[in-house]
Amino acid sequence: VAAQKCRKRKLNAILNLEEDVCNLQTQKESLKKEHSQCSKSINQIKQKLNNLYRDIFSRLRDDQGRPVNPHQYVIHCVSNGSVFIIPKHLPKSEQKQDNRKEQKQK
Repeated sequence: VAAQKCRKRKLNAILNLEEDVCNLQTQKESLKKEHSQCSKSINQIKQKLNNLYRDIFSRLRDDQGRPVNPHQYVIHCVSNGSVFIIPKHLPKSEQKQDNRKEQKQK
């Protein structure tokens, strides 16, 4: 009787583990689909952001009316909603000074 109970417990444990494996495989497939959808969404958002970036730079002009080169400048957004166009290759010390100036102007 003890041996039968032991075999029954082991069989139940095996069945429970097989069920867990099946559930985990289903969950894995669901997560793969979700990951794929998220990746597609991220790529779409990146494309929209790139289009917006190009559109903004196509409209920007310097003091002489020439188009601003997007390879030399970047768009910098601040948490308060302010947007600045700054040179890409600005030394660190100048960036800190410019940030301080921007904050003082506000």
